[in-house]
Amino acid sequence: MSVTTTSQPGSYHHGNLRVALIDAGVELAREGGPDAVVLREASRRAGVSHNAAYRHFADRDSLLAAVCGRCMSALARLMEKRIAQAAPASDDGLKGARRRLRATGTAYVEFALTEPGWFRTAFAVPAELHYLAGDEGLGESGLGPLELLGAQLDAVVKAGGLPPKRRPGAEFTAWSAVHGLAMLLIDGPLRELPQPERDAALEHLLDTITRGL
Repeated sequence: MSVTTTSQPGSYHHGNLRVALIDAGVELAREGGPDAVVLREASRRAGVSHNAAYRHFADRDSLLAAVCGRCMSALARLMEKRIAQAAPASDDGLKGARRRLRATGTAYVEFALTEPGWFRTAFAVPAELHYLAGDEGLGESGLGPLELLGAQLDAVVKAGGLPPKRRPGAEFTAWSAVHGLAMLLIDGPLRELPQPERDAALEHLLDTITRGL
């Protein structure tokens, strides 16, 4: 899988230092997760002095927060791509809605397995800072991962596959389940599972979520 970000590291031009620093931070996150996002190294990769970086980021945490938003956006874009591939938007029947819902969960785990550094970083906004602002962490549709999941659940309700009274809060249950599996596969005791068993575990989880809904 290839997930793109908005710019490339090392592309700093006068007046665009903030973007260049975030680009460098994104590549650091890809290589080593949130702990690798260090302001001094991002400055070096952007080709500027460490002091110059402080004009745009007060400290390392503020840079990390911006990088978290980029990583969350990358997750959202992959989810959008897999949703579109699962069934055309014109297919508003229950079968199509369920395919798109399953694709949402599949893309989430795919992102964790193929881009573990970005996946870990997407959820690493420092505790003392506010979580992502309304315009951060979004895909091309203007929706973030949670909103994309909610939209697919709404479509299942509309198609008659989920009673409206059971819809409130369903996204939190589904997200928690898929996130838990993703973490077990990249950082937990399931990380050594062969690929066929990983695929089977995901399919079983998605089946369970569908039945539960």
